[in-house]
Amino acid sequence: MTYYIAPKFLDKLAVHITKNFMNLAGVSVPLILGVHGNKGEGKSFQCELVLERMGIIPVRMSGGELESPDAGDPARLIRLRYREAAELIKVRGRMCVLLINDLDAGAGRVDNTTQYTVNTQLVNATLMNIADNPTSVQLPGSYDMNPIRRVPIVVTGNDFSTLYAPLVRDGRMEKFYWEPDRDDRVGIVSGIFAADGLTHREIGTLVDLFPQQSIDFFSSLRSRLYDEQVRQFIHQVGLENLSLRIVNSTEPLPEFRKPDFSFHTLKTFGEMMLAESQRVQKRKLVDQYFPLSQN
Repeated sequence: MTYYIAPKFLDKLAVHITKNFMNLAGVSVPLILGVHGNKGEGKSFQCELVLERMGIIPVRMSGGELESPDAGDPARLIRLRYREAAELIKVRGRMCVLLINDLDAGAGRVDNTTQYTVNTQLVNATLMNIADNPTSVQLPGSYDMNPIRRVPIVVTGNDFSTLYAPLVRDGRMEKFYWEPDRDDRVGIVSGIFAADGLTHREIGTLVDLFPQQSIDFFSSLRSRLYDEQVRQFIHQVGLENLSLRIVNSTEPLPEFRKPDFSFHTLKTFGEMMLAESQRVQKRKLVDQYFPLSQN
């Protein structure tokens, strides 16, 4: 399956990464590229596609690794992964990047109720230090006089205003707000339904039918069409036998026929999913359980 790469996304990452591997006289290049935007718009997936297209090796981290019961562990892990990427450049002879997904979820401060821990401070300080000294990144307890390779850092997130302000300043982090336009959305959704026989016009109509929904909505929509066949398989095998049939069986996993991917079917299921999402928003039970949470 061939996925769509948004031209402006490809251009931004390619330019940022390439500049970090070049020696531009008298030019200070920010080490970090921050890709931010609304939830579910495929920021991380587009990063992966661009890196694969360019033949770049990513060393990955996530926001969930930026907290620990032991103070200092996340900051040390960032340094370790950075040095790992630098070593890969040296050994493999290929470009590498440090890719940190959902940085704001692990290092951001959403509101006054968000705990600001020692690790949060150290993570922000460590990224700032690496951005300022990208060829001298030391591990705690050791010091290496030899410089290492400079490694571009790409971070993704939804709201970078929650991060420590000096980290996101110009000079350390270049910002790229990802908001796919209609052409991007049609291209990405076309890749999702590439094997399903939908015309370009039908894809465009489908995108226009749900203009406020994220890209993830259409991936979930495609998955939802298989629910009926999965349900029939469960009833056929029996709930009590399902675990053994799926996990511990000599029989191969079932192969399902392609569902009806007609525009009418997609429209019907899409409206059902949209109604479910709207129901979640309207309930707002948190206001009943925590009436002071909005103050």
